[in-house]
Amino acid sequence: MEIPGPFAAARDLVDRVARRSPARLAVAVFAGVVLIVTFLLWQPAATVDGERPSLVTALFTATSAVCVTGLTVENTATYWSTYGQVVIVVAIKVGGLGVMTLASILGLAVSRRIGLTQRLLTASETKTNRLGEVGSLIRAVIAASVAIEVLLAIILFPRFLTLGVPVGQSAWEATFLAISIFNNAGFVIMPEGMLPYVGDWWMCLPIVVGTFIGAIGFPVILNLWQNRYRLHKLALHTKLTLTTSFGLFVGAVVLIGAFEWFNPLTFGDQPVATRILASLVAGVTPRSSGFSTVEVGEMREATWFLTDALMFVGGGSASTAGGIKVTTLAVMLLAIIAEARGDRDINAYGRRINRSTLRLAVAVSFIGATTVGLATLALLSMTRLTLDVVLFEVISAFATCGLSTGITAGLPDGAKLVLAALMFFGRTGTMTLAAALALRSRRRVIRLPEERPIIG
Repeated sequence: MEIPGPFAAARDLVDRVARRSPARLAVAVFAGVVLIVTFLLWQPAATVDGERPSLVTALFTATSAVCVTGLTVENTATYWSTYGQVVIVVAIKVGGLGVMTLASILGLAVSRRIGLTQRLLTASETKTNRLGEVGSLIRAVIAASVAIEVLLAIILFPRFLTLGVPVGQSAWEATFLAISIFNNAGFVIMPEGMLPYVGDWWMCLPIVVGTFIGAIGFPVILNLWQNRYRLHKLALHTKLTLTTSFGLFVGAVVLIGAFEWFNPLTFGDQPVATRILASLVAGVTPRSSGFSTVEVGEMREATWFLTDALMFVGGGSASTAGGIKVTTLAVMLLAIIAEARGDRDINAYGRRINRSTLRLAVAVSFIGATTVGLATLALLSMTRLTLDVVLFEVISAFATCGLSTGITAGLPDGAKLVLAALMFFGRTGTMTLAAALALRSRRRVIRLPEERPIIG
């Protein structure tokens, strides 16, 4: 069937952009989704009182939802209507699919195929080495995410019923929370948030497990499924992601538990079992989920500093988590170990990691740290807040985590826009955005003589 003129022209335009710069197309699509969600939330029907929200509130909430962050300037349960909450949860679902995955789906829908260049970039984003796996990975992403979200909703639904919530409302709250958990979004539609459930194992364990699964990344999930009967065949990326993620999780649980164990404003007045559960939740949420069963603003400064570091690292590549990613940290740590031992190569699990991967890890870390530093300076100049709370909020936005010390709602509009830009930058990815903005790549024919400057 012949496609009508305007649609054919649009298809050809998108196809040309996808061929020339698929990374730019991906960022443009993501920005377009944010603008659409902003417009939908800007309507009077999106609020409980029927009054149109401010444009900054709509834009900030839309960016937070699409970028699966969880930072809010209004209470999601009491400010937004059912229509507004539906818009938010759909935005979370779309954002959780990821930048390159979303762009590839758009390419399939419009041009009915994925170009070679787009396959290459999608493979790079999803860490898939074989181009033939890109299409299957997209299908696996959608199938896996829906399956896990349905399972989480089925687990949570009876719990809401036992709390006396009506059946329809229980189904809605369980579904919303399940999507928010797996996509590491941090949004909740319970008026008091997660604070009343600090000792509720039935409510909190799905958060711990769902967050961890969502944060390890779709390539890891797919690789684990494909090699479930032969774990020795797991890819190096999978092994690095799992070991680093688990190590960070255990370390976070132990240290945060130790820091807050006797703090009467957080864990101190709770039974031992509740303190353990609160430690588990607090240890996993910096991966990027943003759920908190205690007041983050009442935590000790040592806990804030540790959480800053954990949020900056984030979760796995091509996952619903943000940050510089755990494999980036793993590669740099392995490089330090290799340098300390005097080894020429960077080795892990019987494989050698090439130098270009290390350069990429350093670049990602430096760009992330520079972005956080500049945003922190901007917020300090706009407010009279102290460095500790500003840095916490900035890293939470950049890492699309959503944990907050409680200052977001009171920030001036300019500071809110800075955080919104940080959320967008953190979700689209430092390297993806850099590729989207690059006019051309440089290729040197002549290599200059080598010389080593003095380091340290």
